[in-house]
Amino acid sequence: MTKPTESLAKNLQTIASYEDYAEQYNTIVGELPNANGIEGLRRVAAIAGAGGHILEIGSGPGRDADFLETLGAQIRRTDATQRFLDLQAARGKKGDLLNVITDDLGGPYDAVVALCVLIHVARDQIDQVLAKITQSLRPGGAFLVSMRDGHGEKNGDYHTIYWTKDDFAARIESAGMSIVWDKFNIGGDGDGWNTFLAVKPS
Repeated sequence: MTKPTESLAKNLQTIASYEDYAEQYNTIVGELPNANGIEGLRRVAAIAGAGGHILEIGSGPGRDADFLETLGAQIRRTDATQRFLDLQAARGKKGDLLNVITDDLGGPYDAVVALCVLIHVARDQIDQVLAKITQSLRPGGAFLVSMRDGHGEKNGDYHTIYWTKDDFAARIESAGMSIVWDKFNIGGDGDGWNTFLAVKPS
């Protein structure tokens, strides 16, 4: 069996940590996205259009997907953590096991949503992930993503990468998308977050 790279090993450790933490996380996040999340979700749903097919990467408990469905979108819920999918299944919501680093994303989708999840993708893997996301979108499709603001990374159970606004915006644009909206906010944990909405050229 091939030994995983250091970056992939950290990703697998993060997934395993979420398996243990999923139920507690589900309790913490509540029933609805926060105000900043709602604004971004409304914008991406508007670009996807009525009945738009949206891939959500890292659905977690599925609250963002629930909200998008109230806007008329069709959501493919995915997560790399099986326990999150089990929690959604218990309330009648089907999801697929998907690791954005190693798995094919399918498509074409009208939009891709990845909130609070690509922070766990190693710096040396982010370009290939963003290229996969661009490829999975239809022409004119939208991409909504949020990233922790800052420099460096944090190791441990949940390996986390920090990006400055300008640096991550450059990565999105290098992947072939154009940013049409962004917003900065302070999260409940005190960290800054940058949210970007980008589109693939028509």
